[in-house]
Amino acid sequence: MDRRKSIQTLILGAGAATSGIALNSCKNESEVAVDEAISASSEKYFGRTPAELKRIELLNAQQLFNEHEMETIAALSVVILPPQEPHGGPIEAGVPDLVEFMGKDIPSMGPILLGGLMWLDHKSNTDYGVEFKSASLEQKKEICDQICWHDTEKPLDDQPLEIQFFYMMRGLTVTGYYTSKVGIADLGYKGNSPNVWDGVPQDVLDQHGVAYDPEWIAKCIDQSTRGTIATWDDEGNLLT
Repeated sequence: MDRRKSIQTLILGAGAATSGIALNSCKNESEVAVDEAISASSEKYFGRTPAELKRIELLNAQQLFNEHEMETIAALSVVILPPQEPHGGPIEAGVPDLVEFMGKDIPSMGPILLGGLMWLDHKSNTDYGVEFKSASLEQKKEICDQICWHDTEKPLDDQPLEIQFFYMMRGLTVTGYYTSKVGIADLGYKGNSPNVWDGVPQDVLDQHGVAYDPEWIAKCIDQSTRGTIATWDDEGNLLT
């Protein structure tokens, strides 16, 4: 799933750094072939065993929802989580495709999703004379308002199908969106970044009767130089 590329890149980079030490220190004639194989297959095979990859390819070759059902899933997803400018919403995040995949990957989810989609159309046709995907936004909200609350005192499996369906769709929509590129952009998450440390607070230093060397303070606790790479002399003394 492409939405995990950022995590894959971090792990792959760490692995490359580690393996690079061994490869560079012990060259062999198959090294080029190994590197080429890793480069060619990392996007497709990263983090998956052959058996897992075979299962994913098998699931991708199957179809759980027809075109109408996929359009209904898309329509429901934007009611659950309206698009956010300028990044987009569940459709741009690929939520319908995720729902399709999860419905096949976890077989017990399939009947609930299919049954819930049928319920949506039946309810919309009964109340408004149109399929759910063609109903107005207010009509869709009125339908969803009837199934978006579940009894927390009762096991979810014992509650009506439509309640289970909406609970499942809400979880898939939010999860799918916020693990996607557009969802992460909406959060404003920029990944790990170095923090700013101004040293041990003065009151703590006073409490323990210690103090910083003024010369080191001038060199180390200057955030304007945080991007500068430190240099050392041959005796291990910090220069800059």
